Amino acid sequence: MNAPTQKIKGGVSAFFPAYYDAGTIGSMVDSVMVALPQITDDYEVIVINDGSKDYTQQTLLDLQKRYPGLRIILHPVNKGYGATLRDGFSAATKDWVFYTDGDGQYNPFEIVKLAQALEPGVDVVNGYKLTRNDPWNRKLIGRLYHYFVKFTFGFHSRDVDCDFRLIRRELFDHVELESNTGTICLEMVKKFQDAGYKFKQVPVHHYPRSYGKSQFFNFKHLWNTFKQLNQLWWQLKIKNKKPIKA
Repeated sequence: MNAPTQKIKGGVSAFFPAYYDAGTIGSMVDSVMVALPQITDDYEVIVINDGSKDYTQQTLLDLQKRYPGLRIILHPVNKGYGATLRDGFSAATKDWVFYTDGDGQYNPFEIVKLAQALEPGVDVVNGYKLTRNDPWNRKLIGRLYHYFVKFTFGFHSRDVDCDFRLIRRELFDHVELESNTGTICLEMVKKFQDAGYKFKQVPVHHYPRSYGKSQFFNFKHLWNTFKQLNQLWWQLKIKNKKPIKA
Protein backbone atom coordinates (compact mmCIF):
# COMPACT_ATOMS: atom_id res chain seq x y z
CA MET A 1 0.00 0.00 0.00
CA ASN A 2 1.54 3.29 -1.08
CA ALA A 3 1.54 6.25 1.25
CA PRO A 4 -0.29 9.37 0.07
CA THR A 5 1.88 11.94 -1.70
CA GLN A 6 0.80 14.65 0.72
CA LYS A 7 0.43 14.21 4.46
CA ILE A 8 -2.67 15.41 6.28
CA LYS A 9 -2.21 18.85 7.75
CA GLY A 10 -3.75 19.62 11.12
CA GLY A 11 -3.10 16.16 12.47
CA VAL A 12 -5.13 13.03 13.10
CA SER A 13 -6.68 11.73 16.32
CA ALA A 14 -7.03 7.95 16.09
CA PHE A 15 -9.61 6.60 18.50
CA PHE A 16 -10.62 3.07 19.51
CA PRO A 17 -13.66 2.25 21.65
CA ALA A 18 -12.85 -0.94 23.58
CA TYR A 19 -15.22 -3.30 25.36
CA TYR A 20 -13.88 -6.73 26.35
CA ASP A 21 -11.19 -6.37 23.68
CA ALA A 22 -8.17 -7.45 25.73
CA GLY A 23 -7.09 -9.98 23.09
CA THR A 24 -7.13 -7.54 20.16
CA ILE A 25 -6.63 -3.97 21.33
CA GLY A 26 -2.85 -4.36 21.58
CA SER A 27 -2.45 -5.25 17.90
CA MET A 28 -4.85 -2.46 16.93
CA VAL A 29 -2.76 0.15 18.75
CA ASP A 30 0.50 -1.31 17.40
CA SER A 31 -0.86 -1.18 13.85
CA VAL A 32 -2.15 2.38 14.00
CA MET A 33 1.12 3.58 15.52
CA VAL A 34 2.87 2.30 12.39
CA ALA A 35 0.23 3.62 9.98
CA LEU A 36 -0.22 7.15 11.31
CA PRO A 37 3.29 8.48 10.49
CA GLN A 38 2.60 7.55 6.85
CA ILE A 39 -0.29 10.03 6.63
CA THR A 40 0.54 12.83 9.07
CA ASP A 41 3.34 14.32 11.14
CA ASP A 42 0.97 15.18 13.99
CA TYR A 43 -1.15 12.50 15.62
CA GLU A 44 -2.51 11.10 18.85
CA VAL A 45 -4.03 7.74 19.80
CA ILE A 46 -6.94 7.45 22.24
CA VAL A 47 -8.56 4.32 23.65
CA ILE A 48 -11.72 4.41 25.75
CA ASN A 49 -12.25 1.33 27.87
CA ASP A 50 -16.02 1.24 28.25
CA GLY A 51 -16.27 -0.63 31.53
CA SER A 52 -14.58 -3.88 30.47
CA LYS A 53 -14.19 -6.38 33.31
CA ASP A 54 -11.59 -8.57 31.60
CA TYR A 55 -7.91 -7.55 31.35
CA THR A 56 -8.48 -4.82 28.75
CA GLN A 57 -7.39 -2.08 31.18
CA GLN A 58 -4.19 -3.89 32.15
CA THR A 59 -3.38 -4.42 28.49
CA LEU A 60 -3.82 -0.69 27.87
CA LEU A 61 -1.60 0.23 30.81
CA ASP A 62 1.09 -2.11 29.46
CA LEU A 63 0.75 -0.49 26.03
CA GLN A 64 1.15 2.93 27.61
CA LYS A 65 4.60 1.91 28.87
CA ARG A 66 5.57 1.27 25.25
CA TYR A 67 3.74 4.32 23.90
CA PRO A 68 3.83 7.05 26.61
CA GLY A 69 1.64 9.32 24.46
CA LEU A 70 -1.22 6.82 24.37
CA ARG A 71 -4.28 8.39 26.00
CA ILE A 72 -6.46 6.00 28.01
CA ILE A 73 -9.94 6.96 29.16
CA LEU A 74 -11.70 4.57 31.52
CA HIS A 75 -15.45 4.36 31.96
CA PRO A 76 -15.87 2.73 35.39
CA VAL A 77 -19.17 1.28 34.17
CA ASN A 78 -20.37 0.45 30.67
CA LYS A 79 -21.98 3.54 29.09
CA GLY A 80 -22.76 2.05 25.68
CA TYR A 81 -21.25 2.27 22.23
CA GLY A 82 -22.83 5.59 21.29
CA ALA A 83 -21.81 7.29 24.52
CA THR A 84 -18.26 5.97 24.09
CA LEU A 85 -18.00 7.29 20.54
CA ARG A 86 -19.27 10.69 21.63
CA ASP A 87 -16.69 10.81 24.42
CA GLY A 88 -13.96 9.86 21.95
CA PHE A 89 -14.96 12.54 19.47
CA SER A 90 -15.00 15.10 22.29
CA ALA A 91 -11.55 14.01 23.48
CA ALA A 92 -9.95 14.36 20.02
CA THR A 93 -7.74 17.43 19.61
CA LYS A 94 -6.52 17.15 16.00
CA ASP A 95 -8.25 18.41 12.84
CA TRP A 96 -9.23 14.91 11.70
CA VAL A 97 -10.64 11.99 13.67
CA PHE A 98 -10.19 8.38 12.64
CA TYR A 99 -12.05 5.69 14.54
CA THR A 100 -12.64 1.99 14.35
CA ASP A 101 -13.57 -0.67 16.88
CA GLY A 102 -11.04 -2.35 19.12
CA ASP A 103 -12.18 -5.89 18.27
CA GLY A 104 -9.80 -6.46 15.37
CA GLN A 105 -12.39 -6.84 12.61
CA TYR A 106 -10.85 -3.97 10.64
CA ASN A 107 -7.21 -3.34 9.78
CA PRO A 108 -5.90 0.01 11.08
CA PHE A 109 -3.28 0.06 8.29
CA GLU A 110 -6.13 0.82 5.90
CA ILE A 111 -6.37 4.30 7.36
CA VAL A 112 -3.84 5.04 4.62
CA LYS A 113 -6.53 4.23 2.03
CA LEU A 114 -8.88 6.71 3.71
CA ALA A 115 -6.20 9.39 3.68
CA GLN A 116 -5.48 8.78 -0.01
CA ALA A 117 -9.16 9.46 -0.76
CA LEU A 118 -9.06 12.94 0.77
CA GLU A 119 -9.44 15.82 -1.65
CA PRO A 120 -10.49 19.46 -1.28
CA GLY A 121 -14.00 19.77 0.09
CA VAL A 122 -14.26 16.23 1.47
CA ASP A 123 -15.49 16.12 5.08
CA VAL A 124 -15.93 12.37 5.71
CA VAL A 125 -14.18 9.34 4.25
CA ASN A 126 -16.44 6.38 4.98
CA GLY A 127 -15.27 2.79 4.62
CA TYR A 128 -17.52 0.06 3.30
CA LYS A 129 -16.95 -3.64 3.76
CA LEU A 130 -15.72 -5.56 0.72
CA THR A 131 -17.11 -8.75 2.29
CA ARG A 132 -18.65 -9.14 5.72
CA ASN A 133 -16.83 -11.90 7.65
CA ASP A 134 -19.38 -12.70 10.32
CA PRO A 135 -21.59 -15.71 11.14
CA TRP A 136 -24.55 -16.11 8.78
CA ASN A 137 -27.07 -14.79 11.33
CA ARG A 138 -25.12 -11.56 11.80
CA LYS A 139 -24.81 -11.17 8.04
CA LEU A 140 -28.56 -11.63 7.67
CA ILE A 141 -29.45 -9.19 10.45
CA GLY A 142 -26.90 -6.71 9.15
CA ARG A 143 -28.29 -6.88 5.61
CA LEU A 144 -31.88 -6.48 6.80
CA TYR A 145 -30.87 -3.56 9.01
CA HIS A 146 -29.04 -1.89 6.13
CA TYR A 147 -32.00 -1.99 3.75
CA PHE A 148 -34.49 -1.10 6.48
CA VAL A 149 -32.70 2.06 7.57
CA LYS A 150 -31.76 2.99 4.01
CA PHE A 151 -35.43 2.93 3.01
CA THR A 152 -36.73 4.42 6.27
CA PHE A 153 -34.20 7.22 6.71
CA GLY A 154 -33.19 7.83 3.10
CA PHE A 155 -29.44 7.80 3.55
CA HIS A 156 -26.94 7.38 0.70
CA SER A 157 -24.05 5.55 2.39
CA ARG A 158 -23.17 2.13 1.01
CA ASP A 159 -22.51 0.73 4.48
CA VAL A 160 -23.84 2.75 7.40
CA ASP A 161 -22.56 0.31 10.04
CA CYS A 162 -18.97 0.11 8.78
CA ASP A 163 -17.14 1.63 11.72
CA PHE A 164 -14.04 2.69 9.82
CA ARG A 165 -14.18 6.42 9.23
CA LEU A 166 -12.00 9.53 8.88
CA ILE A 167 -13.96 12.65 9.81
CA ARG A 168 -13.15 16.34 9.89
CA ARG A 169 -13.28 17.11 13.62
CA GLU A 170 -15.05 20.44 13.29
CA LEU A 171 -18.19 18.64 12.09
CA PHE A 172 -18.84 17.68 15.70
CA ASP A 173 -18.92 21.38 16.61
CA HIS A 174 -21.97 21.81 14.38
CA VAL A 175 -23.77 18.46 14.58
CA GLU A 176 -24.95 17.19 17.96
CA LEU A 177 -25.01 13.43 18.43
CA GLU A 178 -27.29 11.95 21.08
CA SER A 179 -27.45 8.15 20.71
CA ASN A 180 -26.01 5.89 23.39
CA THR A 181 -26.33 2.65 21.40
CA GLY A 182 -25.06 1.44 18.02
CA THR A 183 -27.66 3.64 16.33
CA ILE A 184 -25.13 6.46 16.66
CA CYS A 185 -23.64 5.38 13.31
CA LEU A 186 -26.97 5.89 11.56
CA GLU A 187 -27.56 9.15 13.41
CA MET A 188 -24.10 10.46 12.54
CA VAL A 189 -24.20 9.56 8.85
CA LYS A 190 -27.76 10.86 8.44
CA LYS A 191 -27.08 14.17 10.21
CA PHE A 192 -23.84 14.75 8.29
CA GLN A 193 -25.66 13.96 5.05
CA ASP A 194 -28.57 16.29 5.84
CA ALA A 195 -26.17 19.07 6.80
CA GLY A 196 -24.62 18.93 3.34
CA TYR A 197 -21.19 17.57 4.21
CA LYS A 198 -19.30 15.80 1.43
CA PHE A 199 -18.55 12.07 1.67
CA LYS A 200 -16.06 9.81 -0.07
CA GLN A 201 -16.50 6.04 0.20
CA VAL A 202 -13.63 3.57 0.21
CA PRO A 203 -13.68 -0.26 0.24
CA VAL A 204 -11.98 -1.85 3.26
CA HIS A 205 -11.47 -5.40 4.45
CA HIS A 206 -13.50 -6.96 7.24
CA TYR A 207 -12.16 -9.90 9.25
CA PRO A 208 -13.69 -12.62 11.43
CA ARG A 209 -13.72 -11.89 15.14
CA SER A 210 -10.70 -13.61 16.70
CA TYR A 211 -11.35 -12.83 20.36
CA GLY A 212 -14.50 -12.64 22.47
CA LYS A 213 -17.96 -12.20 21.04
CA SER A 214 -20.14 -9.33 19.92
CA GLN A 215 -21.92 -7.55 22.75
CA PHE A 216 -24.50 -6.16 20.34
CA PHE A 217 -26.42 -9.25 19.28
CA ASN A 218 -28.38 -9.98 22.43
CA PHE A 219 -31.95 -9.16 23.33
CA LYS A 220 -31.15 -6.19 25.60
CA HIS A 221 -28.98 -4.42 23.04
CA LEU A 222 -31.30 -5.20 20.14
CA TRP A 223 -34.28 -3.88 22.11
CA ASN A 224 -32.43 -0.69 23.05
CA THR A 225 -31.39 -0.26 19.43
CA PHE A 226 -34.98 -0.70 18.25
CA LYS A 227 -36.18 1.96 20.70
CA GLN A 228 -33.50 4.41 19.63
CA LEU A 229 -34.29 3.77 15.96
CA ASN A 230 -37.87 4.80 16.67
CA GLN A 231 -36.69 7.93 18.45
CA LEU A 232 -34.31 8.80 15.61
CA TRP A 233 -37.00 8.27 13.00
CA TRP A 234 -39.33 10.61 14.88
CA GLN A 235 -36.64 13.23 15.32
CA LEU A 236 -35.11 13.15 11.84
CA LYS A 237 -38.06 12.30 9.63
CA ILE A 238 -41.20 13.53 11.42
CA LYS A 239 -39.92 16.56 13.30
CA ASN A 240 -37.39 17.12 10.49
CA LYS A 241 -34.88 18.37 13.01
CA LYS A 242 -31.95 19.04 10.71
CA PRO A 243 -28.57 20.27 11.98
CA ILE A 244 -27.29 23.55 10.61
CA LYS A 245 -23.99 23.60 8.71
CA ALA A 246 -21.97 26.59 9.86
